[in-house]
Amino acid sequence: MQDRSIFRGALRAAAIATTVLMTLAGCRTQQEVPTDANNPTDGPALIRLGPNDPVPDVSTAYERRDFYLDRSVTESIGWFQKPSSRQWFPFKNQGTAEQISTHEQAAASVIAFQDLLATSKSSDEFRSRFLEMFDVWQSVGYNQDRDVLFTGYYSPTFKASRSPDDRFRHALYMRPADLVSDPTTGQPLGRRMADGSLAKWPGRAEIESSGMLKGTELVYLESPLDVYIVQVNGSAKLEMPDSSVMYVGYAGKTDGQYVGLGKSMMEEGLLKKSELSLAAIRRYYKTNPSAVDALINRNNSYVFFKEYPREAWPAGSLGTRVNENASIATDKTIFPRGGLVMVDTRANTFTRGLIEYKNFMLDQDTGGAIRAAGRADLYMGAGAAAELLAGGQYATGKMYYFFLKPEHVSKYPLPEPMKKAPAAPKPIGR
Repeated sequence: MQDRSIFRGALRAAAIATTVLMTLAGCRTQQEVPTDANNPTDGPALIRLGPNDPVPDVSTAYERRDFYLDRSVTESIGWFQKPSSRQWFPFKNQGTAEQISTHEQAAASVIAFQDLLATSKSSDEFRSRFLEMFDVWQSVGYNQDRDVLFTGYYSPTFKASRSPDDRFRHALYMRPADLVSDPTTGQPLGRRMADGSLAKWPGRAEIESSGMLKGTELVYLESPLDVYIVQVNGSAKLEMPDSSVMYVGYAGKTDGQYVGLGKSMMEEGLLKKSELSLAAIRRYYKTNPSAVDALINRNNSYVFFKEYPREAWPAGSLGTRVNENASIATDKTIFPRGGLVMVDTRANTFTRGLIEYKNFMLDQDTGGAIRAAGRADLYMGAGAAAELLAGGQYATGKMYYFFLKPEHVSKYPLPEPMKKAPAAPKPIGR
């Protein structure tokens, strides 16, 4: 998972896109990333399927629906209710004047989908109604077969402390005041200097050795490797010595270049390709921390954090909570935000390897390594079990987007956001 993007227009780093094992340690399945999977797409990123084209298996995806899909749908509707969501629409197909969706149409698509989930009495009924109401768009992928490479990501858990001590000495930092990002895209632009000019940010080693971030410490972890893993994921659940829990997420990043630790360790001969895994990196780190720390410093993309309330964590690039097996990360420069997606690929399991995976998901996140129509990341959840699943997720497949046909849009208006209940009055005299 490399850095992820936009929270209120600011690119979020990664919980929330390529997996920890793809960016930290490579892929444990020992498969190569298809040569063209990461290549930028010059032409249209989506192709509208015609009446004679094969349609995706929405019946199977409907049968796999669960609580997490319902919650992701609700999260996307909430995002569409925010005025800031309108800036991303109308959404046009990359490199063309072809309009894929207006804001009204994109929001109505998710609302109509929610209604179909609730009112359809069978998968056959759902399929019939769904395909009558929706246009189907397919990602062009990375080859003539429109294949997309699907990896996975997750939210890790670490021990931490709000105050430094002999055990917890390595900080996650809050966003510094001199970090400048593009107000629309969130892309880091540099560091604002005293004279008002913009300069490139120093590298990771200089940032940490110079003390330039002193006073902006958010929380402390046990090792530089723990800090790095949280930075790569963009979010974490942190367990404190007093048994309290802190949830952190992305708040910005510098303009330095990202370099994956797994790739660096393999290039230096510290681990063989067949050995690459996050567990192997951790084992190596226990006996050779200085060697790994030196390679961590090659990654000059430095990520900053903020604390999140439990109910809003982990947040994706839309600022909404992502949900396991129901949220996907894609390149938001070429794919529309917040919309309904179907993934047709294979997914990692604990006991059966890769199995058929046909799921409806919501496009609610993005990633620094996800920069093409042929790449996407599946959110696998939080904690150790999710880490194992994300680490083994590596399969090609197809990816589809769905938008209501224009004649149905007016039937599904965006509801007004619910107003918060007024706060209870404070007792007098206390």
